[in-house]
Amino acid sequence: MALKHCWTLTPMLRSTCHSNTFRQTITTSLSPIKSYSTAAGGEDTGTVAGQTVVTERRGAVVSVAINRPEVRNAVNRETARRLLEELEAFDSDPDLNVAVLHGKGGNFCAGYDLKELANHIDSLKLEQDVTKGPGPMGPSRLELSKPLIAAVSGFAVAGGLELALLADLRVVEESAVMGVFCRRFGVPLIDGGTVRLPRLIGLSRALDLILTGRPIGAQEALAYGLANRVVPDGQALQAALQLAEQISAFPQQCLRADRSSAMYSCYDAASFTQAMQYEINHGLPVIQSEAVTGATSFTTGAGRGGNILLGFSLQRPCESPCCSSSAL
Repeated sequence: MALKHCWTLTPMLRSTCHSNTFRQTITTSLSPIKSYSTAAGGEDTGTVAGQTVVTERRGAVVSVAINRPEVRNAVNRETARRLLEELEAFDSDPDLNVAVLHGKGGNFCAGYDLKELANHIDSLKLEQDVTKGPGPMGPSRLELSKPLIAAVSGFAVAGGLELALLADLRVVEESAVMGVFCRRFGVPLIDGGTVRLPRLIGLSRALDLILTGRPIGAQEALAYGLANRVVPDGQALQAALQLAEQISAFPQQCLRADRSSAMYSCYDAASFTQAMQYEINHGLPVIQSEAVTGATSFTTGAGRGGNILLGFSLQRPCESPCCSSSAL
């Protein structure tokens, strides 16, 4: 039976931290992208002013931006609703393959909007049955069928960290700060933080962050596996879009089947055997739909030496046996 309760969330946040990591130059041929709303069926969203969430589309990649820079992109009820709408629309759009989530104005997301909580005595009403309604941050309870990449700059803390954890991959800028900053105010993680964080980085490291509420910089996040890429400041979105285009270029049925199997084995499978059965059940249909075509292309020379892998070419042809035989 579904249970419903009204929960009151109390104030959170604030801290600073800096970290140093390697520098690299992100180069891409991304051209200007027009404003686009997935939830509005692909209509131009017009000007950015006044919109709490702005989406832009380039081919099969869509970016979803939190647009409240004046509050470090803290999420209020309207923003949560819009984020949910846009990510659900992305997931159901057959013409979109990858989404990139980011924040406007130099911060990813500083959690839930404390001023809204303080000024609404009716409190934040939440559905306790997670199958019946969204989380307070909006899309945090979604199980997307296609990849989502988070481009993290500035603060990604409290509920903002939980939004970053929703993504498959996180591209993080050198000066970015993550953390469970809501710890100091007695606010629990109820947008998947206690579920996804231990799965991503292990229970011991997750508890270190959850129990202490300390900030974690990009270098440590990379070592933990919380960050998948670290890039110079100001380049997270560009790098994430480039990565999204590379992923989007692969055969999508195969990619989604493998992604789905990995997610299932991590979160849902009750046993090794069950996970293996899921993998074969979802992988076999791809053999006919994509693998045979791919194998045929390989025999004609396509893809050897990595010349189409991730959209870049190797400096010289690969001379290993795998590229001179029938092996992949």
